[in-house]
Amino acid sequence: MASEASGIASASVAALKSVRSVFRVGGAARKYRKVKELGDPHLVHAESLARLNESREHANWAAAEAFVALDAYGKQDGEGRLELIGEAVDAAWEAMGEARHAAETLQRAERDVEKLNTVQGYAKKKQLTKIGKETVGGALGESTKAAAGVVTAVAAGTAGLASNPVGWGLAGAGAGLVLGVTLYKALRAATKRYEEVRRPEVWAPQGETPAEAASRSESLKHALKFWKKVSKGERQAMAREIYALAAGPHIPGSGGTTQEMRQSGMALLIALKAGPADHKLDEDAWVASLDDPAKTEAWIKEIAEQLASG
Repeated sequence: MASEASGIASASVAALKSVRSVFRVGGAARKYRKVKELGDPHLVHAESLARLNESREHANWAAAEAFVALDAYGKQDGEGRLELIGEAVDAAWEAMGEARHAAETLQRAERDVEKLNTVQGYAKKKQLTKIGKETVGGALGESTKAAAGVVTAVAAGTAGLASNPVGWGLAGAGAGLVLGVTLYKALRAATKRYEEVRRPEVWAPQGETPAEAASRSESLKHALKFWKKVSKGERQAMAREIYALAAGPHIPGSGGTTQEMRQSGMALLIALKAGPADHKLDEDAWVASLDDPAKTEAWIKEIAEQLASG
């Protein structure tokens, strides 16, 4: 009776965990599909980059023409010459400023396209990793354990089947799958904790002075603190990049982001289930929250959680 009850309980718990993993796989698959549907940033933003390059060329031509006019006024004689030269200098200075601004805008947009391409690739990779982990350790491993529990319960309730090698075999297989994934997660987390303190400059926020690197022994001790989550790793760095692309002009470092690029950053947030509907906000309130410096840390934390592969 005890064996039968144990088998039923084991099967029930494992079945629930298996169902949970199936839902998680489905959620990760949907995220992956939605991120993929955003398209290649190089192709999506090809037209806007072409427009910015055309604006830069026009600004350069305007600056060149302004300097030609300045040179021409400099060679003239007569009354009003100095006034004309002064106006030409002002025009040339303004044209140079516009040319410089156009060049900087284009360069910033090109860098942002590369960042967007990187973070989209990272987001897809993390969701594929989650699908793999949940499929092997959750859906497959737990369902195998559930089957083992059922076999054990049936065997225990049948006269003469005190020993059940089939049930034990299934349980061992399921436990092996779950244990393998668990060990993989533990080793990955330990490695990230080690790098977090051993090489803090790698994923330090831009403009922030990284902490002093810990010694090898101190880093190993930190790596073994399994109860601590990584606070400064690759996932957090990618979350900062995504937030910087989607954030409003009042957020430091995001003022130069083009509107097209900001829209792409917001679309990525929506694909990662961090959009206005997920926050139960209308679009205007959601956009305003992205432009609120007081909510920066909360946004980065949420994006990092949505990127997690589990």
